[in-house]
Amino acid sequence: MTDRPVLQPSASHPITVTPTGRHVVVRVNGDIVAETDAALTLQEASYPAVQYIPIADVAADHLRPSGTATYCPFKGDAGYFDVQAGGETVADAVWTYREPYPAVAQIAGHVAFYPDKADVTVDA
Repeated sequence: MTDRPVLQPSASHPITVTPTGRHVVVRVNGDIVAETDAALTLQEASYPAVQYIPIADVAADHLRPSGTATYCPFKGDAGYFDVQAGGETVADAVWTYREPYPAVAQIAGHVAFYPDKADVTVDA
């Protein structure tokens, strides 16, 4: 077994998690698959901000566990879902950290959508 690094956010790699405070709608292939007023915005270093949606606000009938898993030294182990929408399956369109590291504990129970696989709209 290989020890994996666990890193903490820092000045050189900041991570913040804040309530979005606006209505968020997620569409995949034109179908609304999530809608919430309780999203969280995760901003990590210089990466684009990511909307984390409460899993309770995602239409569960659109999600299928994909078996894909990845690791982030700042957030932990991620699991993935395929999305079935618009008559198609979009592979690994959604990820979640079921047991995120303490620095980002707020994202537990939330999922995020890849922007190239879903249309995530945050109302102004």
